[in-house]
Amino acid sequence: MTKRLILSLMLATAGIAAPASAMAAPTQDIAATSIAPATVHYRSATIDGVKMAYREAGPADGPVVLLLHGFPTSSHMFRNLIPLLADRYHVIAPDYPGFGQSDAPDHEQFTYSFGHYAEMVDALMGQLGAQRYAMYVMDYGAPVGYRLAIKHPERVSGLIIQNGNAYDEGLGAFWDPIKAYWKSGSAKDRAAQAWLVTQKATIFQYTDGVSDLSRISPDNWVHDQALLDRPGNKDIQLDLFYDYRTNVPLYPQFQQFFRERKPPTLIVWGKNDTIFPEPGAHPYLRDLPEAELHLFDTGHFALEDKLDEMAPLIRNFLDRKVAPR
Repeated sequence: MTKRLILSLMLATAGIAAPASAMAAPTQDIAATSIAPATVHYRSATIDGVKMAYREAGPADGPVVLLLHGFPTSSHMFRNLIPLLADRYHVIAPDYPGFGQSDAPDHEQFTYSFGHYAEMVDALMGQLGAQRYAMYVMDYGAPVGYRLAIKHPERVSGLIIQNGNAYDEGLGAFWDPIKAYWKSGSAKDRAAQAWLVTQKATIFQYTDGVSDLSRISPDNWVHDQALLDRPGNKDIQLDLFYDYRTNVPLYPQFQQFFRERKPPTLIVWGKNDTIFPEPGAHPYLRDLPEAELHLFDTGHFALEDKLDEMAPLIRNFLDRKVAPR
């Protein structure tokens, strides 16, 4: 009886041990072959006495990709794209002053302008030792990036353009009230633009032109609106709406840069965008006839619902046109 019990325990032990041993090898194989997600660093630099926050990821010696955000968001708009590039590319995504995690000094003490933003991004890239970079420009990021490009044309290794304007055709009916503000500079016309910083307007920017709203996270407008609602931020944004007028006279210089330097260019455009509509995308081909143009059935913030379609195009473009250079 005792011998039979001991034998049963030995067999049971052997039966348990064998599967455990068999399971060890696959576990080790999974650990050895799995790819760790990219680590994104949240850093800041002091530029003109102001803290400028930025996200940074990827190998320090990789080709640099500079991501320049639009209104009313921040580097937050690139949160899902960055990890998809960071295995090979050194990705840098700053927040302009008044946006994201950067400082937002009083508008009477600090010049909120696209020229100043371009200077600050230039200084940041200098601090980080980035002497050559591809630029992803969107909305406000377009005039910031293009000002940087005409200052340092030799540094631009490529362009990715998402709903960012450089042509008169791109300023449609949406811009008429803002143009009236540009023309008058009056307190009345300034006050009329205040609706652009309301929650209703922020939600509109994320949802207008989107066919499947279930793909748009409400966290977007909750995040952006919390920052827009900071004390004094409305005046910062109104200053920028007014200063946008200074970009339009520079369009010929931006276009000259395109023609003369012919940077490799990918255009990924939400064709249903009310703010920067599709007619603003096609004129790029006049000056950049070899640009790759892709239109998507979405609105202003195309990355929010079309990342699965856009990211492969962006990655393929960078691998073909930027990395080998």
